[in-house]
Amino acid sequence: MHAVRLHTFGPAENLTYEQTDDPAPAPGQVRIAVRAAGVHLLDTALREGQQGPLPRPTTLPTIPGREVAGVVESLGDGVAELWLGKRVAAHLGFAPGGYAELAVTDVDRVHEIPGNLDFAQAVAMIGTGRTAMGILQFDELGPDSVAVIPAAAGGIGTLLVQYAKNAGATVIGLAGGPSKTARVHANGADLAVDYQDSAWPGKVRAFLGGRPATVVFDGVGGDVARECVALLGHQGRHIVFGWSGEGIHDGQPYLVEGVSEQVLGPVMAQKAGGPNPIRTLELRALAEAAAGRLTPAVQRFPLADAAAAHRALETRGTTGKVVLEP
Repeated sequence: MHAVRLHTFGPAENLTYEQTDDPAPAPGQVRIAVRAAGVHLLDTALREGQQGPLPRPTTLPTIPGREVAGVVESLGDGVAELWLGKRVAAHLGFAPGGYAELAVTDVDRVHEIPGNLDFAQAVAMIGTGRTAMGILQFDELGPDSVAVIPAAAGGIGTLLVQYAKNAGATVIGLAGGPSKTARVHANGADLAVDYQDSAWPGKVRAFLGGRPATVVFDGVGGDVARECVALLGHQGRHIVFGWSGEGIHDGQPYLVEGVSEQVLGPVMAQKAGGPNPIRTLELRALAEAAAGRLTPAVQRFPLADAAAAHRALETRGTTGKVVLEP
């Protein structure tokens, strides 16, 4: 098979597209002919050899990527024959291997893709979608809500805007540059503003006419987060799920005592509850997309251009979920 492999930690150019051995499914596993592989910002940090929420690879070369969608084409011992030929999506967990034409994973991680979703949409919902579902557990959105969403043109932000609008909330979406703000507006935001314009907080206040924000869904941090929190009224909530604007490893979230709440992965899982909370969130995300209530934004790159996809993510040159297609 062809795959993207990392032989040495470092810049995006260290990702090489090459031929390697086909993986074999172990007992209880399926092998998937990959049609779409998700790319996450964390992948760029792991590529550099940094330790973060996910462990960095202990041996090289490695095939990055933990989100895949495709067709089951081989079964390990003990796996029911009914899975053969199914269109599926799966998050591979701590085991990478997604940037490839073939990937293996435990059958317990696999979801059948609803018929109305393509592979790229499914892989977006299995990763970005489940995160959005996890974040949304922490606020009851409704017609009285005023939601401020930084990075509203990104994969998570796109889904948060849609969900908030479906709930009847007033939605303020922030993005960098005219083309991205246009996308945010087209996605349903009541107001889309460019956070690169220093006057943006005043534009939001003028639009709201004295009405305060009730919730900020913040994955950016830094000065943007400070300005967003200043828009909150009494009992407003600052829900923090990342701080990409500060650097995902060296930076720190902007937190205000009594206002901010960090809802990173383990907290989301605890809130979801049940015997398999992560799977619960994945099922919820796929169901929202299958019902047409959420439509992920996807930016596609050929698998061979994984390095270009990483560079685009690192320079904020992407819109929506970044997906590699073999």
